[in-house]
Amino acid sequence: MSVRAPSGSRALPGLTGGARRPWRAPHGSGLLTWLRATVLCLWFLLSSSGAEAAVAIGGHFSLNRLDGEAVTERSFAGKWQLIYFGFTLCPETCPTVMSEVTGALRDLGPLSQQVQPVFITIDPERDTPEQLKGFLSHFDSRIVGLRGNKQQTTEATSAYRVYIKTRPIEAGSEAYTIEHSSFLFLMKPDGSFARLLQADAGGHKLADTLRHELQ
Repeated sequence: MSVRAPSGSRALPGLTGGARRPWRAPHGSGLLTWLRATVLCLWFLLSSSGAEAAVAIGGHFSLNRLDGEAVTERSFAGKWQLIYFGFTLCPETCPTVMSEVTGALRDLGPLSQQVQPVFITIDPERDTPEQLKGFLSHFDSRIVGLRGNKQQTTEATSAYRVYIKTRPIEAGSEAYTIEHSSFLFLMKPDGSFARLLQADAGGHKLADTLRHELQ
């Protein structure tokens, strides 16, 4: 299924290097979707004790870089991984989070070399390698885009306990959007789970939190 975004665009905030380019996205109410997904994800995560949740979050995944190279959870061993699950046609939250990650990497300075930011698409049907390249070109070039087939995507989202729900944009329409939890997963250099980070904290606060964890 291929869905074209309607006309209309907006510039992404907080980008560095060169002129800002508009990112086209479908219209919709991003705030209500984000709140609904976040509440459900919190309930899901907090249904386990803290120790059990720490063990449950993360694990094996098998995906591909945008050039086709196979990647697993062991591919980034030795670095702190900052992982986000989203999709390129996300109307507001996903591009905002990537902008904040870009700002945090800039604020971290040399410490940013210890961090590997990763964007994993939850919409592989529409997020082709070219689509992902276009989306990520607006942000820090160190952000690695990953995608897989439907089964691989399900395995990855299940490992990280990501809430996902696909719904039509309008009744009877084939066009759809995806409600999803919006957290940044910080994984230790050995691949174990460190903590969840608020995706709406802002670049400076995110950098402060990462600095505290890294030092």
